[in-house]
Amino acid sequence: MFDSGFGGLTVARAVIDLLPDEHLVYVGDTGRYPYGPRPLDEVRRFAHQITRHLVDDYDVKLVVVACNTASAAALDELRVTCPVPVIGVIEPGARSLVAATRTGRVGVIGTVGTMSSGAYQRAVTAADPTVELTGAACPGFVEFVEKGETASDQVYVLAERLLAPLRDAKVDTLLLGCTHYPFLARTISDIMGRDVVLVSSADETAFEVRSLLLDSGLARVPADADADAGTAADAAAAGPGGPASQPEHRWLSSGDVAWFRELGRRLLGPELDHAMLVTWDEPP
Repeated sequence: MFDSGFGGLTVARAVIDLLPDEHLVYVGDTGRYPYGPRPLDEVRRFAHQITRHLVDDYDVKLVVVACNTASAAALDELRVTCPVPVIGVIEPGARSLVAATRTGRVGVIGTVGTMSSGAYQRAVTAADPTVELTGAACPGFVEFVEKGETASDQVYVLAERLLAPLRDAKVDTLLLGCTHYPFLARTISDIMGRDVVLVSSADETAFEVRSLLLDSGLARVPADADADAGTAADAAAAGPGGPASQPEHRWLSSGDVAWFRELGRRLLGPELDHAMLVTWDEPP
């Protein structure tokens, strides 16, 4: 799993909670963070480089692009070139958004890079061309989250201004199209109104990961699972990777590891105490 930095930790948390027996390797590309303002071609190169690193150095069985900007830039290419399945955060969120709406008026918010790519517009149209989509870029949200200001007066004023087009459009369902945004869910909900359903791309991506692993027979089970249960997951335990051992979570940062540990502990938990540095041997 990889992200430009910290937002993808919401996806990691959701995957760990939903699939507690899986090994996980998380790369936070904090040395080149943030991706949102970068040209999509540059983000695409970064995504290919990190994916190769995960496949070649960690022999992963699945890659999660836990970053909306990277998903918008590179997901289609990665699915063609990567030897293992690749899941992004855009399509699962879009499908859930469409399924949740009651009125057919939906909204999505994300970084400037994600929204300008048109990826969510295409994904929502593919899921249901009849819905009316209103999108808005929300510059500044990520920075407030990473400063720990998720309920300050300043972030509330900013959110009121940025979310105004969505309120005017009377959307009944809003997709948080950046993995940082769930940390602002309370503020966003207060502004949008309690009747507006918030959809988290992080949670929906975790459900997609679980479905893919179970359907493909790649899911792991605990070492003490009942061998007589006869489930597909039991069979998978003796498949790729052999019998399940205790799950191992690895946290890698390409930038300031101390900063990654400190902020990561705040966003995800004490697991980030063991974060380590990853370096890129050559330009992407």
